[in-house]
Amino acid sequence: MPRSIWSGAISFGLVTIPVDVVPATEDHSVRFHQYHLQDMGRVRVRKYCEIEDREVPQQEIGKGYALTKDQVVPVLDEELRELPLPTARAIEIVAFVPAGSIDPLRIGEGYYLQASGTVAAKPYALLRKALARTAKVAVAKFAWHGRERLGLLRVRDEALVLHSMRWPDEIRDPAELAPPDIRLSDGEITEAQHLIDRMTRDDLEGPDFADHYTEALEQVIEAKREGHAPPEAPESAGEPGRVLDLMAALQASVARAKASRGEAPEAEVHELPKETTAGAKAKKAPAKKTAAKKSTAKKTAAKTTATKETAKKTAAKQPARRRRSA
Repeated sequence: MPRSIWSGAISFGLVTIPVDVVPATEDHSVRFHQYHLQDMGRVRVRKYCEIEDREVPQQEIGKGYALTKDQVVPVLDEELRELPLPTARAIEIVAFVPAGSIDPLRIGEGYYLQASGTVAAKPYALLRKALARTAKVAVAKFAWHGRERLGLLRVRDEALVLHSMRWPDEIRDPAELAPPDIRLSDGEITEAQHLIDRMTRDDLEGPDFADHYTEALEQVIEAKREGHAPPEAPESAGEPGRVLDLMAALQASVARAKASRGEAPEAEVHELPKETTAGAKAKKAPAKKTAAKKSTAKKTAAKTTATKETAKKTAAKQPARRRRSA
């Protein structure tokens, strides 16, 4: 466990918990120094006094506040540690809120809080279990590095974690960055949801979450140390073109996500084009009309035959009528 970087106490209500603040993260980045390329001599940043024109050691350097160009007020580290603030040596909890109500943009670096001594063990465990049972986080105030800060206390496994927080006025308004109103179809939104579902994971473990940049940089340094040529970069797939069909891009992304998870592709169902259906109806229409014409012709022929038979009967009756009249 790394050394403590701050000591104080957590206070909420009348409960006080002495704690030590311990770094919760490690930086594994490859560090470089500056060198003179002609002879590889180390280039350093030296601290000079403008009045005496000489380099001064760290023990002679302190803080000061410039009231004017010619007037500077010195401020000692001891004076900063003894500021007349209730939060100068305490992490004072001011509220408990649901974890989801905190904008992640306001959350900064994280630190472990370690119970300081056996006396602090019981109230430390009490706060940790109470936070875990209520699924809430604590918002606190504390003075650190020359200013008063907001902090967020949460539970991680068996430990309490303190995150520094930004004040509300330190978050810029993103309104001017918002894109103009864009019309999206329900199908595009649904397909995007399918992609989110396919890419959802329960953890952040595996090769997708490894620092490949640092690994590649270490390979370059090792190759140059042994006098070998640096490893060649893999061939790039090229600059992706502009997406013209958003729906097609979403569907292709869903298919690739399924393949990466070992899922079998689903059978595609294609609907017939509207032109084909209309053409089929157009072809059927003349047949109906021809049948209708034939039916009409049959009815006309039947009417003509009936008319001729009626005329014959009428002609046969006319001589008898004439004889009676005579």
